[in-house]
Amino acid sequence: MKKGLIEVYTGDGKGKTTAALGLALRAAGHGLKTCIIQFMKGWPNYGELKAVKSIPEITLRQFGGPHFVDRNNPSPQDIKMAHEALEEARRAMLSGEFNIIVLDEINVALDYGLISLEEVISLLEEKPEEVELVLTGRNAHPEILKRAHLVTEMKEVKHPYREGIIARKGIDY
Repeated sequence: MKKGLIEVYTGDGKGKTTAALGLALRAAGHGLKTCIIQFMKGWPNYGELKAVKSIPEITLRQFGGPHFVDRNNPSPQDIKMAHEALEEARRAMLSGEFNIIVLDEINVALDYGLISLEEVISLLEEKPEEVELVLTGRNAHPEILKRAHLVTEMKEVKHPYREGIIARKGIDY
């Protein structure tokens, strides 16, 4: 890839991570390598963890615990893991090993105060010309949106959760 862009998938609707995974799958079909760094996700039962093991062009690394982060009172461990994810993202992005870096749920990590806007902007500014950078998660910061080349907002119109249907294995995780 000669020119890598910055993409953002945000909004309150379902499908942000799924879109990023679809991009990684498409890229793998063309021999491009993707590194997916998941912020705030550590649950070992996500379907994508099992699926990407069979695709050598996709690397997925999780930085989070098997619990939800308390937005109003994140633990020191949650903050530490978010910073580790950010450093791993920087390492992967600058390694020359990957064409695409997906920062899954980085927008949420920023919104929850686990990492700072300055840290994320610094990462964006360090992006090599040939690397595609994808940021997912709700509540993308306006400064991130301003720097992106592509922004897609997933909008919830209707969701089964509102009808009492809980997350389903293989569909929602």
